[in-house]
Amino acid sequence: MADLNHRITLARRPVGPVGPECFATDDVPIPSPGPGEVLVAVRWLSIDPTIRGWMAMDTYLPAIPIGDPVRSVGLGEVIESNVDAIPVGATVFGLTGWQQYAVLDATATVLPDGIDPTAALSVFGVTGLTAYFGLLDLGRPQPGETVVVSGAAGATGSVVGQIARIKGCRVIGIAGTAEKCAWLVDELGFDAAINYRTDDVSARLGELCPHGLDVFFDNVGGDILEAALDHLAMRARVVLCGAISRYNDEAPRPGPRNLMNLVVQRGRMEGFIVMDYMGRADEAMADLVTWVLDGSVKFAVDVVEGLDNAPVALDRLFSGANRGKVMVRL
Repeated sequence: MADLNHRITLARRPVGPVGPECFATDDVPIPSPGPGEVLVAVRWLSIDPTIRGWMAMDTYLPAIPIGDPVRSVGLGEVIESNVDAIPVGATVFGLTGWQQYAVLDATATVLPDGIDPTAALSVFGVTGLTAYFGLLDLGRPQPGETVVVSGAAGATGSVVGQIARIKGCRVIGIAGTAEKCAWLVDELGFDAAINYRTDDVSARLGELCPHGLDVFFDNVGGDILEAALDHLAMRARVVLCGAISRYNDEAPRPGPRNLMNLVVQRGRMEGFIVMDYMGRADEAMADLVTWVLDGSVKFAVDVVEGLDNAPVALDRLFSGANRGKVMVRL
């Protein structure tokens, strides 16, 4: 084991896009686990848009303190344990942060043997749970309905669309390149895809959803959310999962300007945090494992190598360079 713990810490809170000035590195003594804790050698990091929010402000978790490792979910190998149920050598899942070694408490989740770490951090992790409960509990899609997904080529959106297809819905994805749109249709089974960089999103939704959209699963916010609100079917459901198009704004922008469409169409718009559903994770896993094994749900990963490249990995989310789940292999 190394003598020191290499970390990437928060140097300053981002204003606008996250730049290299927001990060610092240091090497500190490796922590020791106390009673009811384990020491983990971090092997993988999950890179998620919510990290940007944690860096900037209090959200559903307190803001990351300046000087602390950047907060993120990760996977690692237990190398010291003071928890009977978590043996040395086990692979565990928890809030490791951007560092080589982390101390986790007894709530860390032990991964079953044989689970690929890329699947554990994506379709069987927070990503899959977000897609599953956001769509099925809030969106409540019914066979024959039209489901539209923004950020559809991302880790969450791509799984949302496939679950909607499994439930007998017509599925339309919104993504940012022709390659991503082709992937959604040709490989994941979406019925159609809209390229928001080259298409008029509202006009295309009008063409593709002549009777309106029944469920809109939104990962993007902003102008795309406004376009979707223009095309709500009666009793439509709008699921607010994220608003990545707005996270780097230095000041709030006005809008959407058409929220009254929810009133006219008797629609419902609701946000959620997947942490509220962790107690029901086994319910989702039963379906997700079945769907992945039988090929009904496919997933893509975007792996960046090396802890020091974690800021680069985070930037891939906001530049739209990724397809599927972004993660870092230490």
